Amino acid sequence: MASSEITLEAVSSISQIGAREWDACANPVPDPDSLESLDTLAPSGLPETPPVGSRHPYNPFVSHAFFSALEASKSACARTGWGPRHLLAKRDGKIAGLVPCYLKSHSQGEYVFDRGWADAYERAGGQYYPKLQASVPFTPATGPRLLIADGTDRERIATALAGGLVGLCDATEASSVHVTFAREAEWKFLAEYGFLQRTDQQFHWHNQGYGNFDDFLATLNSRHRKAIKRERRDALASGLTIHALTGSDITEDAWDAFFEFYMETGSRKWGRPYLTRTFFSLIGETMAKDVLLVMAKRDGRWIAGAINFIGGDTLFGRNWGAIEHHPFLHFEVCYYQAIDFAIARGLKTVEAGAQGEHKIARGYLPQTTFSAHYIADTGLRRAIDEYLKRERAYVAEAGRELTEAGPFRKAADEPS
Repeated sequence: MASSEITLEAVSSISQIGAREWDACANPVPDPDSLESLDTLAPSGLPETPPVGSRHPYNPFVSHAFFSALEASKSACARTGWGPRHLLAKRDGKIAGLVPCYLKSHSQGEYVFDRGWADAYERAGGQYYPKLQASVPFTPATGPRLLIADGTDRERIATALAGGLVGLCDATEASSVHVTFAREAEWKFLAEYGFLQRTDQQFHWHNQGYGNFDDFLATLNSRHRKAIKRERRDALASGLTIHALTGSDITEDAWDAFFEFYMETGSRKWGRPYLTRTFFSLIGETMAKDVLLVMAKRDGRWIAGAINFIGGDTLFGRNWGAIEHHPFLHFEVCYYQAIDFAIARGLKTVEAGAQGEHKIARGYLPQTTFSAHYIADTGLRRAIDEYLKRERAYVAEAGRELTEAGPFRKAADEPS
């Protein structure tokens, strides 16, 4: 019997897609009778790269609730330069796959930097904007980008979505399509359809089955072990207390305080923070169980905090802010509390956000991130392709050097 025809369309708001349909592609509920192992190990002991469109641990950033909060709060909308153009692949009238996608009028809030490409193209007489961004706005966290429902021919749907991104680029007269913080399998798959391959690095902490924070410290060399103990002690020296809030513990008062921190720090770093106050209330209503808010209090008043999102096997660190500044408090609230929580929950990884080589001394090691870029103009595509070859080599070498310089004990080090 002939296969059902796949049709493609783009919609201008996530409100046009039902939550159940979206989440069936984004975070399909595992079927215990057909569950593919998420713990398959390669000979190296590292996880195998899962195929495109396969199940993955729950990722809060690709959920319908997260995108709805971004769009309904006017954090990601046409006015802010993020015009939704979510790509849908339908079979027999039902959504079989989708790509979260935005038509962009700038390159802000992406964390994969292409401003130099835009400048070069515009100096040569081209028009770089609009461009298409297949990503989660303001969120430099790895996750699936080709979202495919269970019970489908995954490769066929993925192929339709890859072709659909190129077609959408043409239809919107965009210069390019940028699929950022994708999984490695998607990165490789999209390369077969003319997307250029780019790498970068972040710093992630990996849980080696630790029972508590001291177990983790025991794996570090003496110098770094002592430094972390001192930092944790000194961070609370001013009478501060740390509070880990999740679920119903996160009140609107806590959100008010955290938003104040976010605005103060964001205004200094970026000039104009991206997220509105409404965004935080919305995720508090729909995603409270997926949120860890680590807050610091002094003299009965909240003075600093960091927001994290809880995935199936990963804790994703996101925004931090403070209205008082104390030595090492940032490290305690953002990094050490995240490790404590991951150990307690049995999570495999803590992703601590973009950039920051200072994270290495705290046990966060280099991790390659992947993005794929379709460039419509052939001349610009050739120039970027040559640049990316050199950049990938640099990223790989830097990762090797930084890993070697990590804080973990070597075989010849002293016993803990």
